[in-house]
Amino acid sequence: MGIPVSLRESLHDPLFWARYTFAAEDGPGADRLGALEELLDEDDDDDDERDTALNVVFDVGGGHLILLDVDTRLGSYELGITGPGSVEPAGLGWDDLAHWHPYALRWSELDLICRAVAVRNPLLSHPGVPLALLCRFAAVFEDDDVDAAVTTVDSAYGALRPQGWDGYWPSGADWLERADFRGEKVVWHRDEAGNLWAEQDDHHDADFYSTRVTPPAEAEEHFPHTQLRKLLAAAATTVATGSRP
Repeated sequence: MGIPVSLRESLHDPLFWARYTFAAEDGPGADRLGALEELLDEDDDDDDERDTALNVVFDVGGGHLILLDVDTRLGSYELGITGPGSVEPAGLGWDDLAHWHPYALRWSELDLICRAVAVRNPLLSHPGVPLALLCRFAAVFEDDDVDAAVTTVDSAYGALRPQGWDGYWPSGADWLERADFRGEKVVWHRDEAGNLWAEQDDHHDADFYSTRVTPPAEAEEHFPHTQLRKLLAAAATTVATGSRP
């Protein structure tokens, strides 16, 4: 359980981040790749000969886990959760270059999750690896402190940057370019149990691709509202009590 050794080694590699953030596919930061572009082409040939699918597990406490499936060769990343008594993981969202629905978390939820992970495993400090890997699944809205969020994401990436490396590296501004839904008519709703879901009104520029757009009472199978609420409650308890394994 945790971060596979091969992925740990990649976390300080600009080629990994160029692919993971889609900068290698003309995403945010592509204009800063420079000499890495040729290296990415060579790396693609090597990846055809090896398995690049990896599974990452983050523990937030109370038997609740965040699951991240990473496949840099296919450019596919999936986020799931599991908890006590779960038979199978529940999917929150996915990000790829075809039919992406990554926006599963609000910024405050992601921040809470990463703080809980850091309590459970002091080697995964915050902001650091968990935030750098998971921020692609979070978005910001009008009621968020966006400047603070960008600074925190920037610090997470910066904590992994090799000393002396001045070439391409992901930034908080790159993340915001994909995660900023201020002014995009996304309205959040909360039911009596505390479950949150969103809907997007017409007349917007950026589509809010998320599976978290259906009320729990209508279609729990489309998004695991109850499981996420329980995971967030467990994470809050971990942060509040400093609970470690």
